[in-house]
Amino acid sequence: MFTDVVVQPIFNLLVLIYALIPGHNFGLAIILFTIVVRLLMWPLVKKQLKQTKITRQLQPELKRIKKEAKGDRQKEGQMMMELYKERGVNPFGMFPTLIVQMVVLIGLYSGLIKVIKDPDQIVQFAYAPLQHLPWMQHLASNIASFDNSLFGIIDLSKSALSPQGMYLPALLLVFMSAGIQFLTSRQLMPNDKDGRKLRHILKAAGEGQQADQSEVTAAVGRSMQYFVPIMVLLFTVNLAAALSLYWFTGGVVAYLQQRAALKDDADQLVEAAESDVAPRTERGSKISISSIPEAEVVTTSSKQIRTKTSKKAKKKRR
Repeated sequence: MFTDVVVQPIFNLLVLIYALIPGHNFGLAIILFTIVVRLLMWPLVKKQLKQTKITRQLQPELKRIKKEAKGDRQKEGQMMMELYKERGVNPFGMFPTLIVQMVVLIGLYSGLIKVIKDPDQIVQFAYAPLQHLPWMQHLASNIASFDNSLFGIIDLSKSALSPQGMYLPALLLVFMSAGIQFLTSRQLMPNDKDGRKLRHILKAAGEGQQADQSEVTAAVGRSMQYFVPIMVLLFTVNLAAALSLYWFTGGVVAYLQQRAALKDDADQLVEAAESDVAPRTERGSKISISSIPEAEVVTTSSKQIRTKTSKKAKKKRR
């Protein structure tokens, strides 16, 4: 059932792109396939980024709650849950995106393994309508025309490390996929200069100091930005380079999507601040003295002094 519901539809989307693009390069088809998948996942990714941005914005509030709780873990937990509920934060909001990503990865891997072991599977495993496309009919009669490389540079059927030895182009692709994963993870990390590293927290806990749960969670999140790229490297180094190409392309698209979303969020904050300041300025309320130019302050003060002096002079005359 998994093959019929997941593997075959995912693989056939890749085959459709491969059969239609000019040149029929399998590496280019994987790149375009990855972009299409990431665009289709954008609604889920957008929700995940929204949760991430809200969580980043809540860091000052979480620190305030920690001070107000004064070591009372139960009170701190209740206040945090109330804050999350008020701001609409779902601690499990990232899981739907991760699940979809893993399903696509497993489905693509299963389809690619079939083609790597037997190139004829690119025709046999395709749906009947796709088999009638001109290029697919050509492959059916001459499977030697199937090019499973990336523009003739990287053989996507080879792995970086194999019993035959090291394949440098695939190894470079593996390191690139791990590197882009590090950048995408780091992009979402809150900038907390005062946060302690996980090993320092664990060391302090070993000395008898009670660890703060929110601080531990933040430290674990910072550690994950190194852990995940390492796992990607170890996972893909023995697999076909086609998987590394998919992972690298997906990472690049994810980085650009996150950058656009974070930029939009920053622009919205600036617009909200400007729209909030303008009405207040017109009403003449909540304006600090620092926001008034020095010349206006001096002029206003001079006018007030002259007014007071003239009032005193009038009283003396009377």
